[in-house]
Amino acid sequence: MLSKNQIKLITSLQQKKQRFTNQMFFAEGIKVIQELLESNFELVHLYTTQNDFEQVSNVEKVIVDPSDLKKISALATPNTCLAVFKIPTEKKIIESGLILALDSIRDPGNLGTILRMCDWFGIVQLICSKETVDIYNPKVVQATMGSIARVNVNYLDLENFVSQTKLAVFGTFMDGNNIYKTELPQEGIIIMGNEANGISHELEKLIKSRLTIPRFGTIQKTESLNVATATAIILSEFRRVISVQ
Repeated sequence: MLSKNQIKLITSLQQKKQRFTNQMFFAEGIKVIQELLESNFELVHLYTTQNDFEQVSNVEKVIVDPSDLKKISALATPNTCLAVFKIPTEKKIIESGLILALDSIRDPGNLGTILRMCDWFGIVQLICSKETVDIYNPKVVQATMGSIARVNVNYLDLENFVSQTKLAVFGTFMDGNNIYKTELPQEGIIIMGNEANGISHELEKLIKSRLTIPRFGTIQKTESLNVATATAIILSEFRRVISVQ
């Protein structure tokens, strides 16, 4: 049975302030937890309704009733397990190869999906503006399906970083150059903008290479693509060009 203090601590981790005060976050579901256990993330406690995760010691693992799991879960329909991990120290930025940068992405589902896209397309470095949703938000962690363990993520002053980088910088805009007709390099920074407002005006001034995904529909009334969908298309094209070079 979980104590009131345990329940209070775990549920408080749904708030960004409490996650960083305690330097902990939680993940739910067998797949996500297993991926994190096999990575460098440090486990604090594992709460499960089943006698699974044999690799976890009884000191760190607690068998709980479904009713107790429901009290600490962030899901409408709780899974069978929840694990609390320590938030690791940010690693040094890897300023080489293809880097994805996010300017004020606010939707947790979008960020989680974009992390999966990075993992799929071999993007090992993701840079986020300080206004981007927290990567350890439970909804983000859930949406990554474990990819959070394989992508290096840094939060920083994106405008300052872009102004100093020696890499080519690409931005996505509605009036950019057709990505299918643009010569793409093997290295560079690709910036994706906010869901509603796109890339900020301050950051736009620093971008010399503007890209767009052209619309092929005959009516062409669709205003824009979902940012996660657009990211998948952009990364796919960069990787396609590299693979044929």
